[in-house]
Amino acid sequence: MTTQEATIEVLNDLVGVNNDRIAGYEHALKELNGADIDLIPVFSKFIDESRTLKMDLATEVSVLKGDTETGTSISGKIYRAWMDVKASFTGHDRHAVLENCEFGEDAAQKAYKTALESEHITGFLRQMIERQKAVLKSAHNQIKALRDLAALHT
Repeated sequence: MTTQEATIEVLNDLVGVNNDRIAGYEHALKELNGADIDLIPVFSKFIDESRTLKMDLATEVSVLKGDTETGTSISGKIYRAWMDVKASFTGHDRHAVLENCEFGEDAAQKAYKTALESEHITGFLRQMIERQKAVLKSAHNQIKALRDLAALHT
């Protein structure tokens, strides 16, 4: 595999992570009940955020003459299935939804960390991925704070 192909693969992995994140938050929106409407703008913001991150990554894949990932990852599908199973046991309460979202944010952080460890990511791409990871870390911290607050009220 050439360096260019390896770089495209790393970038496409992150595109898949953002596709998973979009699908995960869309799923989480469906899990909310009427008392949790305050989470709608939060989740919607994170969906929009991932769409922007994904487009930035896709642009770089295009520059490298690669095809951009369009689907979600196997792990993302497993994660959403796990959310469904867990929700059937715990109900669709605020804490459970936020806990599942935090799980997804943890997975995104791990994927970005792995990408940054790749020897094929240098210069501008490294800076872009570091910026994206920081954006996602902020979202993670927001979800964790909301989850912790919800735990106090259950």
